Amino acid sequence: MRHKIAVTGAGGYIGSVLAHTLLENNYNVKAVDMFFFGDASLSRHRNHPFLEIIRQDTRSIEHDVFEDCDSVIDLAALSNDPSGDLDPELTRSINERGRTRVAMAAERAGVRCYLFASSCAVYGAGRGMNLAEDAPLHPLTVYAQTCARAEEAVLARNCAHFTTAALRNATVFGLSPRMRFDLVVNQMTLDAHERGRITVGGDGTQWRPLVHVRDVAEAFLLALRAPRQAIGGQAFNIGWQNHQVIDIARAVKRAVAVPSLITFGPGGPDRRDYHVSFSKAERTFGFVAGLTIDEAVLEIEGALRRKRLSDTPACHTVEWYSQLLSKPGHRLRLLDGAPVGAPAGTPFPEAVTACSPVLEPLAEEVTP
Repeated sequence: MRHKIAVTGAGGYIGSVLAHTLLENNYNVKAVDMFFFGDASLSRHRNHPFLEIIRQDTRSIEHDVFEDCDSVIDLAALSNDPSGDLDPELTRSINERGRTRVAMAAERAGVRCYLFASSCAVYGAGRGMNLAEDAPLHPLTVYAQTCARAEEAVLARNCAHFTTAALRNATVFGLSPRMRFDLVVNQMTLDAHERGRITVGGDGTQWRPLVHVRDVAEAFLLALRAPRQAIGGQAFNIGWQNHQVIDIARAVKRAVAVPSLITFGPGGPDRRDYHVSFSKAERTFGFVAGLTIDEAVLEIEGALRRKRLSDTPACHTVEWYSQLLSKPGHRLRLLDGAPVGAPAGTPFPEAVTACSPVLEPLAEEVTP
């Protein structure tokens, strides 16, 4: 019997890759998203017999959306620090209350397992090296604070009949059908390709844990299959390696096909600085990330060179949300969505198709 997994935020940078991974592993997938960035990211699977697409805001979701699902993976969020700072109350409504609502709806529907995407950003200005999951949290931004509060609320719901766990993703990189060029490796690769220049924020000594987007999808798959008692009520750091930002720039410079200069951008120091351990996820459910910066750079640069991928406003999260929020009455501003009693799946107007073109296959041949 094929298990059905609901994925909120399924049209996003991680979600579109995760949906593909789940379908490839013989799961039925219910893709739930408002598609604020368009719906092109799932177009390659639009007619897949085991994919169901629902346009639904998590802030007004009802339990009947999940009644036929075995598990829920919750990725719906304003997904980085700058977009979280645009409207802090909006960020709290989606990242904190929205996640809590999804977890409550899933539990009421009889779902057995709820996993959600948190972030290593909860460590903020981390004190020490190889921070484990029990290290003190020092979230510095609205985005990081909402991740920490959502963890607290959701993990507390773990019980014998309802397993909850949080995957604290490192800074993600790599090719996705809903491409983002506001992530450090991806942005540096684009800048090197387009301008022959890689800009480093801060002084470059700050640490960042990194992980490829396909490895994140693999981590969720492994957590989904793990014994419930092994993961319940816990957080797990998900990543590949820790690098200082200047070393990330050097790695991108070595990997790109065109000569590039490394420069330092304006602005003050970057207080976000954390170096984390990924050993708990390996011990608990066997996750070991394997995809490297070099591989991602080759994929991204190859897609750009072949005109399979382009830099559009929707590839920059804060810029795109700023455009949406500038429109009076845009549904993104409905802080807690439709009334709680509204029928699940209430239709919304069609979203624009704003993503970069969908890449076929997901990781294409990368011959330089």
